[in-house]
Amino acid sequence: MAFYVAGWLGLLLAGMPIAFTLGVIGYLFLWIEGGSMVSSPQRLFAGLDSFPLLAVPAFVLAGELMNTGGITTRIFKFSRVLVGHISGGLGHVNVVANVIMSGISGSALADAAGIGTLIIKEMKKQGFDAPFAGSLTAAACILGPLIPPSIILVIYAVTASASAGRLLIAGTVPGVLTAIALMIYVYFISKKRGYPRYERATKSEIWIAFKEAWLAILAPFVIMGGIVAGIFTATECAAVAAVYALVLGLFIYKELSWSDLPRIFRDSAMTTAVIGMIVACANLTTWILTREQVPQHLADALLSFSDKPWVILLLINILLLVLGCFMEGMAIMILTVPVLLPVVLKLGIDPVHFGVVMVMNLMIGLLTPPFGMALFVVARVGDIPFTDLAKAILPFIPPLLIVLAIITFIPEVVLFLPRLFYGN
Repeated sequence: MAFYVAGWLGLLLAGMPIAFTLGVIGYLFLWIEGGSMVSSPQRLFAGLDSFPLLAVPAFVLAGELMNTGGITTRIFKFSRVLVGHISGGLGHVNVVANVIMSGISGSALADAAGIGTLIIKEMKKQGFDAPFAGSLTAAACILGPLIPPSIILVIYAVTASASAGRLLIAGTVPGVLTAIALMIYVYFISKKRGYPRYERATKSEIWIAFKEAWLAILAPFVIMGGIVAGIFTATECAAVAAVYALVLGLFIYKELSWSDLPRIFRDSAMTTAVIGMIVACANLTTWILTREQVPQHLADALLSFSDKPWVILLLINILLLVLGCFMEGMAIMILTVPVLLPVVLKLGIDPVHFGVVMVMNLMIGLLTPPFGMALFVVARVGDIPFTDLAKAILPFIPPLLIVLAIITFIPEVVLFLPRLFYGN
């Protein structure tokens, strides 16, 4: 396994895309070890042969349709009249808009691109420092994978053989806590720096904005209500989200034209193909790790260190946060879940609780230099130097770590809603 790890890291540091590093080193390892090469394509296909995984292309499509069909603009206007009067106005609008948007797209980077293009420009106009505006947008976009629906929680459910429905609902409270933590930070920093705010909106202004945006705001309730009521599965809800966004953009808001659809479908297919390639190649890696009994050895090593769940969770958090500085979150999840899940199950930790904790870690990883993907996206859409963003994002990390600590060591915060709707 030393060759496997060293070879994989070497290819990764050489700049090869993560999916290809996993596939190439997996094939090389099997060839050198004399393993069956015939089984390799089977393992690649098995990684994609999953009904819950069908949710991914639909969620990606929903995000693309939402950003093009006028939903983003209406959500922004409604958020502005709702919280724009609080000190740091547009900063709070940024967070609330991401909360609402996350209930449709399920993707952090889609939200960063959709909200970022609009709100960073507005924040700059009102006198906010560009790095602050960009770093807040990046920090707020991580709400997408926490508040349902969520692409990465669905992928965790597939990898861990856990309930996708429970996981999607479980992310709600941690997502709300994260939004509150960000808004508290924005409030105090805005007071200190004298950032502007809007005049308090009148009841009529709030009502007008709500009437324009209520169909978009309704989307998360339609999606999650359908899952809880048993009308459709967590996988089918992704298709519902895509159709809902399509109908809004084409027929209600009429800001989406038929000529836009080929580009949207193409972009969605490209994004889905990248995700699918990672999942397929990572499944080959998972199979090799399992065959070499790496999860069992790691479990024995961790349990020999301590048998206290909170100690093991603390160590896992540290590991994931460090990995998040250098790797893409989905790749980390697919690689580490098969290794870490046996450990947490031995300790009696609920896999739904562990999944949400892991996703929170990976979302923080999207913000941490040197390879924070959310920072790269925001730097591009906001025309902000990456180095400036990397410095400005650092004060946002402690509030997020506080939320991570709460959901890690108080499992009821995560498990309350799934138990309420599904039972124990």
